[in-house]
Amino acid sequence: MGQKVNPIAFRTGVTRGWTSRWYASKQDFADLLLEDRKLRNFIQNHPKKTQYKNAGIDRIEIERTRDEVRVMMFVARPGLIIGKKGQEIEILQAELQNLIGRRINLKVEEVGRPELMAQLVAEDIAQQLAKRSSFRRTMKRSLEQTMDAGAKGIKIQLAGRLGGAEMARREKQIAGSIPLSTLQAKIDYGTTEAVTPQGHIGIQVWINQGTYGDESDGADAQAGQASKKPKRSHKR
Repeated sequence: MGQKVNPIAFRTGVTRGWTSRWYASKQDFADLLLEDRKLRNFIQNHPKKTQYKNAGIDRIEIERTRDEVRVMMFVARPGLIIGKKGQEIEILQAELQNLIGRRINLKVEEVGRPELMAQLVAEDIAQQLAKRSSFRRTMKRSLEQTMDAGAKGIKIQLAGRLGGAEMARREKQIAGSIPLSTLQAKIDYGTTEAVTPQGHIGIQVWINQGTYGDESDGADAQAGQASKKPKRSHKR
């Protein structure tokens, strides 16, 4: 048996923060947790607004104060959610307030590089497979786009009746390195399902975005190299 762990849950509280940030007593905790789940499900599977799925919602973070609930959406195409002159976002905010009966403060932030976000890559693959494109070509294209965007590694795994085959199977492709056991490795994970006429195809994506604190390490290394240069010239 293989011990497979969700990379996000594995790192939460160690090198990665929580997506829900609030504190509650034992009596209120369960109700507030269900509220968070209800908010996320309503936005991601909105009964009327189909454009939300095309907007590319990477994640939804929730913070609570005594007076209001702050909902932050990280989206690849924020224009589809904000709408003309911010009309759509006001409607969504009112719907969320009616859903849980609390004051909602809704913010939408743009995701800079969607090719590096595992959930968005998985949803893009699902859309391509639903349009009956070749699964191998789709996987290869996603691998190339993510590596070109600056990822250290990516793994994609599909499971189901691939290519309309009678028997379901798994196929996976890997590029670069994916150190899943290394807690300092910044591994993003996304999963979704593609609905095809032959059945559902499960999609899993792991993306290695580097290491936590990578940028500061790089800056320190450059500073160290700069300080060494005058010494070399002095010896000459």
